Amino acid sequence: MRRGGGKRTVSAARTSGVFEGSGIRTIKRVVPYLWPEGDTGARLRVVVALAFLIGAKLISVVTPLFYKAAVDSLTGEVGDSAAWMLAMGAIGLTVAYGVARFLSVGFQQMRDWVFARVAQRALRAMALQTFRHIHALSLRYHLTRKTGGLSRIMERGVKGVEFLLRFLLFNIVPLFIELALVAGLFFFLFDIWYLAAVVATIALYIRFTFVVTEWRVKIRKEMNDQDTDANQKAIDSLLNFETVKYFGAERREADRYDGAMRGYESAAVKTSQSLAFLNAGQSFIITAGLAVVMVMAAFGVQDGTLTTGDFVMVNAYMIQITMPLNFLGSVYREIRQALVDMAEMFDLLEQPAEVTDKPDAKPLDVRGGAVELATVAFGYDAARPILHGVSIRAEAGETIAIVGPSGSGKSTIGRLLFRFYDVTGGAIRIDGQDLRDVTQESLHKAIGVVPQDTVLFNDTIRYNIAYGREGASFAEIEAAAKAASIHEFIASLPEGYDTQVGERGLKLSGGEKQRVGIARTLLKNPPILLLDEATSALDTETERDIQQSLKAMGVGRTVITIAHRLSTIADADRIIVLEQGLVREEGTHDDLLARGGKYAAMWARQAADEDEEAA
Repeated sequence: MRRGGGKRTVSAARTSGVFEGSGIRTIKRVVPYLWPEGDTGARLRVVVALAFLIGAKLISVVTPLFYKAAVDSLTGEVGDSAAWMLAMGAIGLTVAYGVARFLSVGFQQMRDWVFARVAQRALRAMALQTFRHIHALSLRYHLTRKTGGLSRIMERGVKGVEFLLRFLLFNIVPLFIELALVAGLFFFLFDIWYLAAVVATIALYIRFTFVVTEWRVKIRKEMNDQDTDANQKAIDSLLNFETVKYFGAERREADRYDGAMRGYESAAVKTSQSLAFLNAGQSFIITAGLAVVMVMAAFGVQDGTLTTGDFVMVNAYMIQITMPLNFLGSVYREIRQALVDMAEMFDLLEQPAEVTDKPDAKPLDVRGGAVELATVAFGYDAARPILHGVSIRAEAGETIAIVGPSGSGKSTIGRLLFRFYDVTGGAIRIDGQDLRDVTQESLHKAIGVVPQDTVLFNDTIRYNIAYGREGASFAEIEAAAKAASIHEFIASLPEGYDTQVGERGLKLSGGEKQRVGIARTLLKNPPILLLDEATSALDTETERDIQQSLKAMGVGRTVITIAHRLSTIADADRIIVLEQGLVREEGTHDDLLARGGKYAAMWARQAADEDEEAA
């Protein structure tokens, strides 16, 4: 029992609070998944698994007693074995020893069999909760984090939980149970000196293992850093192959790479040497402890206080408890890493969502689709406001266009309308309902967005169009594709609608991707349409073709177009000119040209640029 306390002391002292503080917090976060509230079946499985665990350890501890009795029976020594054991005879005791060993392993396997569903369900629940939470986080958060990094946090966190369950719950904890039982047996069957020798050996072993492992973790980190550095230098050099050739820098690059590899070599040698030192030290401590206990037992046999069976039993117990300790160093290191990975995942889960529904939020009731921005103020950073009291109104079924120079706040209005962010002043309403008073789900259903660059899933064209409305039939998908003027192109492909589009849709051209995006939005059939510079990244001819599809798409809907090229919005019902977060002008295309103001200047400048390009 003292040895268990020693583990916690060394652990807390040597891991900079991994087990203390964040580590304990992390373990507390896992427990509710293993003991789910209201799930009687899962709780029953946990209880049965723990019963098998304890049963396996009890049998494991009793097993050497049969071994001792068998030896005593063979040597003719009576010893202190129970009468019923001696009555079984040597052969019976040997068979009982074999059966006990099998039952010990069998109970362990039954424990794993029973607990497997609980563990996997807990992992699935944690992964799902993390995945949902990541989607609930604000756009601001996702713009500041790398998607690959979030994926790795989730993956490593779930794997960390799996490792912790497998090793901590079913290896480390059972090991300490077994050590406590064996220590108790040594005390009751022999005397306190045997107990002291065993406890001292194990405590010294654990302390040595943890101290050396902490030292090795630092060396290992240095080796990994050097490896990463060398790999980055190699990739950087190969990516800049032509530049290296232009400047005749092959030798310089080789020296640079070799310098990084020299650091890796040094750290790798230290890692291997420290592992050898760890293994040698562990072996010495265990061997010394085993030798001390066996010498004590040998003296006992010589003076007649112990039998040959006792000597054999002591040896069996020492081997039984020291074998699992051999992997303690590696498991300790992995548990530390698992706790760190889990802490990162739970830190992510504690990251608050910036935009949330009110407790009494109601679904958006779209009656016509009128959109109103009432003196809207907003800034991504409080010290740098973007919009300064912007007021815009789009009547139901009306098409309005928002234009202006870069940085004027055009795309920000689109993000606020979809409620990626909440306004800091004023209000945005749809049919008189403040967006902050309705559920985000109903708001997102009411608005269809065609962005500047349509990003597609790495799946088929059919899947990407069908993403617009869950459960849509193939006839509806085909009709949406025809309305977006892409059906004929899809039909010409060898695999038709089952054609894979590649990651982010890279197997399709820009125009083809935009048409798939339009078809997807048409299938969604929203009452409000937001076109966020939907054609600015396309060439003039493709843009002209897609504009026809967009115009047909807007019939009967409220359309808000954020435009860069003014020629694409000349027929809008109203055009709003933004500049430095303020509405400078508003009117039809002809009215604004007649005023000779900001819009007229922008029109003239773009017309001159187009003429120059044509020339």
